[in-house]
Formats: sequence, C-alpha cells, structure tokens
Amino acid sequence: MMRTSNFITACLAAALASSAAVAQETSPTPNQIVVTAQRSGAPMWTIDTDAGTIILVGEIRAVPEATPWRPDRLEEATAESGRVILRARPKISPGDILRLIFRGGRFTKLPDDTVASDYLDEAQRARLAALEEQYDKDYDRGSFLMTAFDLLARRLDFDDDTTDDATEVVEEAAEDADVPITRPARFRGEDLLDNLAEADPASHIPCLEAAMTATETGPSIIEQRGADWRRYDVPAVMANPLEIALGQCWPWADPELGEEIRDIWTGAIADAAASEGVTLAVVPLRVLAEEQGVLDQLEGRGFDIFGPDWRGN
Repeated sequence: MMRTSNFITACLAAALASSAAVAQETSPTPNQIVVTAQRSGAPMWTIDTDAGTIILVGEIRAVPEATPWRPDRLEEATAESGRVILRARPKISPGDILRLIFRGGRFTKLPDDTVASDYLDEAQRARLAALEEQYDKDYDRGSFLMTAFDLLARRLDFDDDTTDDATEVVEEAAEDADVPITRPARFRGEDLLDNLAEADPASHIPCLEAAMTATETGPSIIEQRGADWRRYDVPAVMANPLEIALGQCWPWADPELGEEIRDIWTGAIADAAASEGVTLAVVPLRVLAEEQGVLDQLEGRGFDIFGPDWRGN
C-alpha cells in the first residue's frame, strides 16, 4: 500500500513538473508578443531596452469599418504583455458640468455681437458661405471650433461606420487578462474648460480652415486615411486632410496643452524603459509622428526606435 501511494505521489509530481515545463516552454517571448501585435495591422514601433521591450501602437480615431485590420491580434498581444499605457480620461467633476452649462455660450458662440466676418478674410468667409449654402446651415455666430466640429462630424461624417479604436481594444483585453493599466497624468476638467473659454476666437481659425478643406475634399479621404494607416504609410496619414484637421483643432493645436500632452506621453514611455518584460502603449498617431512629436523626442533621448518611417524623408 505504501509503495502504491509513493508511486501515485511520484506520478503526480512528474505530471505537475511536466505541466510546468510545458507552460514555461509555451510562454511567449517578447519577440513573439511583438510579432502578434504587428499582425494586427496597426502601425507600431518597438524600443528594446536593458529591461524589456516597449511597443508603441500608432492609433487613429474612428477607424473605418472598411479598413482590414485585425484587432483580435492586438488583444492577444495585450493579454501577454506585462503592462499597458493608455490615454488618460479628463477629470470632469459635477462642478465642471455646471460651469459648462452656465458658460456654454462662450464655447458655442463668438463673443459679444461679433460674427464670422469680423475675424475671417474675404476668401475664408466665402468658403464658409459656400458650405453654409451646401448644408443649409448658418455658421455666422457659431464659434469656429464648434463649426469645425460640425463640419467634420456631421457634414463629412468621419466617425460613422467605424470599428473600435486601438485604445478600446487594448483596454478591454487588459481588463479581461488582469494586465495592469497605466494612464499618463490627466487634465482637470476645470483647467480644460478655462483654457477653452479664454482662447481668442482667432486662434481657432486654422482649425476651421482645415475642417473646411477636409469637408470640401469629400468622404473619399475617410477610407483613404484608414487604408494608408493599414499600409503603415504614416506620412500619407499625416498629410490626409482629415488627419490634418483633427490635429489642427483644440486641444492638440493649443500651444500650452499640445506641448504638455506630448511631454506627458514622452515621459511616460521613457519611464517604462526601466520596466521588465513587454510594455504596450497606445498613442495617438499624430502625437507620435508629428515633427518634434513623441517619436522624435524619444529618439533625441537616445532610444533606438524600430518601425515604419514616420518622417517621409
């Protein structure tokens, strides 16, 4: 009886040891995780550090349904990563909502009794008038930022018929797999609202012009942007009128907020260089690839970056 018991114990120990060995053998290496992530079709860059590997996924918002990418591969890579870094959500309090209600006119309308022609030159106002006629809209008193958003979201309709963006895919996969999520420092809603309310209306004219160009160009740029993103043609994405418009509008184009956003991302990724294993970060493509953006800043700090050309040289 004793011998039988010992034999069973030995068999169980051997089986457990064999299972552990198999698990160890099948545990994906950093390189395998990178390859899995790359098979998703999203453009990405890798940084090898002394401690591990960083994967930077270049995200565009509102990926068209027609874009043939594989988010399930990104989910698999996320589940095997040591940690992920995702964009922060603005910290909006009930007080911020009340401030927005009581100061709503400052966000949606031009100040005092001014109209669009008080800020726009003749050519700019003529372009806006043509769009007003085309869409039966009156933009004369509307803030240029709100007009730009209306043109992009309602007239061009760039965010209709889209798939989940990379942040949503990675966030859900990380939560399901209990992978730690780090978010860069977030802005207070109060600071964002104050920044927007105090902005000179003229500072939003480049945003309006870019939105008018995108809308005038037409819906073909929506699928083209997705196709170029899928082909890793980063310069083409950055030159797309829709991407230009999104990058020219608040908060990205605000001198203070835009610079702070870039610095926060660069710092978060540089800090991840000391972490062991694989860190997967999803970063807005325009923040990564623009001139003196995150990729340029990381390269300036001495990091070797591998991935698609982002400068178009």
